[in-house]
Amino acid sequence: MPVLSCASLLSFWSLDFLSFQPNRIVPGTGFSADAALGWPWAFCMTALLLFIIAASFTRLRYRHAVQLVCLILLLLQLPLGLAGFSSVQVPDTLPHARTGIASGFWLLLFFAALMLIELQQKMHLSRLKILILLMLPLICLFWVYHTGQIESLALVREYTARSSQFQDALRVHLLLVCGAVGISLLSGFLLVSLMRQWPFIQKFIFGLLNFVQTIPSLALFGLLIAPLGYLASRSEFLQSINVSGIGWAPALIALVAYSLLPISRNIFIALEEVPYAVLESARGMGMSRVQVFLHVRLPLAMPVILEGVRITSIQAIGLTAVAALIGAGGLGSFIFQGLGQAAMDMILLGALPILVMALLADLLFSGLAGLFRNGAKQ
Repeated sequence: MPVLSCASLLSFWSLDFLSFQPNRIVPGTGFSADAALGWPWAFCMTALLLFIIAASFTRLRYRHAVQLVCLILLLLQLPLGLAGFSSVQVPDTLPHARTGIASGFWLLLFFAALMLIELQQKMHLSRLKILILLMLPLICLFWVYHTGQIESLALVREYTARSSQFQDALRVHLLLVCGAVGISLLSGFLLVSLMRQWPFIQKFIFGLLNFVQTIPSLALFGLLIAPLGYLASRSEFLQSINVSGIGWAPALIALVAYSLLPISRNIFIALEEVPYAVLESARGMGMSRVQVFLHVRLPLAMPVILEGVRITSIQAIGLTAVAALIGAGGLGSFIFQGLGQAAMDMILLGALPILVMALLADLLFSGLAGLFRNGAKQ
């Protein structure tokens, strides 16, 4: 905590915190923390970081709680600082002017996230409690956005200009991820059933899935273009559902192929590691094989299975961004458009929702795994 707090202070005072651009093309002018926020605001944020450092060297019983409160207050001030900077720096005579987030802001946010993780581990807080605490700065951010106080922020301007495209891209991204995870989950159960029925095919199946993992994603997308294009040209049904060498079809197939190994391995290990004595006790109570599987084996295996779903979901969320290169759509299209135009804000418009979705998937499936784990203990 002292190291992270000192790193936050260093980035807060030594780097540009926010920036101002007369338009999208002209490079922005950077502002330090005191110039961007004003001395009172900068002093308050500095004081909170110093409190976190000071609490680390005390033996107070509730020192971690004090650090957590200071950290949440620090995060609450970030959207308010953005709103204050936008209202002061953007004149009405420059309709295309915009404010930007500079490196000092991003580093402070990054170090704050690391401190939050550190406090979660020290205080043994559940991820649900951390999420509830983070709702306060998120509500504050939504409030300043809803009231129009950060409408001149470059990221907000990019979203406003492309709101319909963004919603379509988000919908496609979620459909690809959910489809890939759902298909891989069903296929994983089928493959594990075959491996448990005929153990001699286990090495072959896992070897094949391991081989698929070694193929780079772009190479796999490219390998699927020719066969899918050929099949689509020979089938009217495939043409009717828009299957071609590029688009959603090769993206979905590649995502499922990459998702099968982690989810199949977790399902196999989870089902195999259920204690034999527990299964024998269930059979001794008169349960059938189906009842033993549904009421005993599967509930005890669910925490490990959900860990596999968590890993698969996070992996699919990231890989779906790459699928934009073959015309599959999704949020990756904003990332690659931004790279082509050297527009950092457009890159962030695609990258930040991907990061948020990955974090939410991690919280969701980790929380569900914890619930099943607690239920199994009881």
